[in-house]
Amino acid sequence: QVQLVESGGGLVQPGESLRLSCAASGFTFSRVAMSWYRRAPGKERRLVAHITSDGGTTTYADSVKGRFTISRDNAKNTVYLQMNSLKPEDTAVYYCYFPGNWGQGTQVTVSS
Repeated sequence: QVQLVESGGGLVQPGESLRLSCAASGFTFSRVAMSWYRRAPGKERRLVAHITSDGGTTTYADSVKGRFTISRDNAKNTVYLQMNSLKPEDTAVYYCYFPGNWGQGTQVTVSS
């Protein structure tokens, strides 16, 4: 049974950092490209970052380039999203994803 479990969300002030984690199980993690998406209040879910199965290639939404970093540890079956210089507009529920499978999401709120 495929499981994606996100953690690490919370309430932070503008300019602060958070690191999200997504623990995967039930499939061969090292063979699968992974993504982070987010859904802001009242908006559609959108791609934030993507990483290939070997971690060699990453891509980012323009809105987070230079601030967010996606990475993975295939030995731990975990993908991460390091988020720096957070802004109020980063407030959203963040989801871990690979084709056909979503995690339950973790809330990130950036507010002073």
